[in-house]
Amino acid sequence: MYLSETNDISVNGKAISQDVILAEMQYHQAETAEAARYSAAEALVIRELLLQRAFAADCNVFNGEELDEEATIEALLVREVAVPKSSDEEIQRYFDNNRNRFKSEPLLEASHILLSASPEDSKGRAETLKQAEILLEQLQKKPASFSKLVLKYSACPSKETGGSLGQLSKGSTVPEFERQIFSLKEGLCQTPIESRYGFHLVKVDRKIEGRPLPLEMVKEQISNYLQHKVERRAFRNYLQELMEVAEITGIAMDSALSAHIQ
Repeated sequence: MYLSETNDISVNGKAISQDVILAEMQYHQAETAEAARYSAAEALVIRELLLQRAFAADCNVFNGEELDEEATIEALLVREVAVPKSSDEEIQRYFDNNRNRFKSEPLLEASHILLSASPEDSKGRAETLKQAEILLEQLQKKPASFSKLVLKYSACPSKETGGSLGQLSKGSTVPEFERQIFSLKEGLCQTPIESRYGFHLVKVDRKIEGRPLPLEMVKEQISNYLQHKVERRAFRNYLQELMEVAEITGIAMDSALSAHIQ
């Protein structure tokens, strides 16, 4: 990854100044300033390449007397980047090879006892965890006492309905809680589950695994995914062809250019 820190970059003799690169950096998040600066410069080079090609191909689009750069680039790509459509055979093949990805969301019916603890109170959370472990031992010995302990100890409004959380699907609760409960089997969880709210004693009342979905329900999703991949590949190849015949100085362009191919 080479980028000149002092000299301007040029694309077929057209300069891109260091000031312009610095201004562009705000749109490129990266782990280091150097990486952000490189990404900004690379994006500007690609943009200049496309605009120069659009001018040569008479694809310029104007808004009044001013060049509309976004519309110009879009018009160029529509004209010059051929993107084949995914066939029904390709969609079927992808579906057959990835059936595990196409299932309905699993569902849980669960109840819990929430022992509340502030995320900022480390001492309080440690004490709450000890209390949760004591209550869990009681539940393991007397599972039928769950409803009674819910009323006595739970800090969740669900205590009024026996601790029932109703039917849960993915995305219906906080992530750290969800990651743990969907791996549980039916019955009482043998460890307290921690979340931002405190510690939960969880009983899975019913678990419905995700069921395979037919092709008809996911065909559009697969088609869009495959089309996006084809578009990215076609655009990447097009950029590579432009770079091969361009004179670019001040930067060594990465071959993949993946961050700029949307």
